Amino acid sequence: MIFSKSTGISFFFLIFLIKMTLNMKLDIIHSQILELLQKNARISNTAIAKQVGISSPSVAERISRLEDSEIIEGYYTKVSHIGMGYDFRALITVHAFMGRLQPFLHKVKMFDEVINCYRVTGNENIVMEVVLNNKLHLEIFIDKLITYGEIKTQIILSYVVSNNPISKK
Repeated sequence: MIFSKSTGISFFFLIFLIKMTLNMKLDIIHSQILELLQKNARISNTAIAKQVGISSPSVAERISRLEDSEIIEGYYTKVSHIGMGYDFRALITVHAFMGRLQPFLHKVKMFDEVINCYRVTGNENIVMEVVLNNKLHLEIFIDKLITYGEIKTQIILSYVVSNNPISKK
C-alpha cells in the first residue's frame, strides 16, 4: 500500500522521488555544458550542441534538469561600475558589535552601494563588495556602517580572477 492515504507513505515516496531527481549525477557532457554557460550565459543550445556533440533538444533537456536540480542557480549580466557612474569598488568588512549583527543583516539589504554581501568566519562577521562615487561617498557610507561594528575598507585596484567557472571536483 505505497499510495495509501491513511499511512501517508505516498507523500514520503513522492519526496523521495523528488530528492532523487534533484540529486542528479553529473557526467562529462553536463560539465561541458556548465563550463560553456559559465563563460557565456547567452550561448545558444545549438552552439552548445555542436561543441559537446549532442543534439540541441538534448542540450535543452539537460539544461532544464540542471536548473530543476538547482545546479544552475540563475543567469546574470555583468555590468561595469564605471559605465553605471561609480568611480570604484571596495571591499568592506564588519566586525559587528555585541547585539548589532541581526540589525545590520536587515539594514544591509537597503544599501544601494552593496552589490555583494557575505557572512563569513574569522575576525569579521561580514564582507561586502560595494560601488562608490568618490572618497566622500565612501566616508558617508562608512559613517552609516560604524554604528554596527568595527569597519575595515580595502579599495579594489583590479581583478586578478573574476567569475572563474566552477568545475566538478
